[in-house]
Amino acid sequence: MVKFEPKYKRPFVHFVKKQHKPLQAVIEDEVLAICGDPRMGEAKLGDLAGIRVHKFTFKGQEYLIAYFAPEVGPREDEIVPEGSTHSIIEFYQIGPHEKFYENLKAYLKANGWYR
Repeated sequence: MVKFEPKYKRPFVHFVKKQHKPLQAVIEDEVLAICGDPRMGEAKLGDLAGIRVHKFTFKGQEYLIAYFAPEVGPREDEIVPEGSTHSIIEFYQIGPHEKFYENLKAYLKANGWYR
């Protein structure tokens, strides 16, 4: 069984640091849930192929978490084993829906996601 560990990118860390403790605790719980089952997020297509987005609500506000789990295939039922028992899930961004995908695409493009 593959154990997933989180790795946080700068936009994710920056957002979490600016939030109040109750939201930070909920975010931590959501990250642990994703590490337990990386397929829980919706697989994106097109420009964001390979990225998954998990949605959750806190005090009536919907938040989205964008992450990449290399061992999780594009289909909902597919986990691609790498032969190791340990893997990294990269958490790219978290925030409300407003301009979420635009900001995510800009970050990914600036950091070499697109070739």
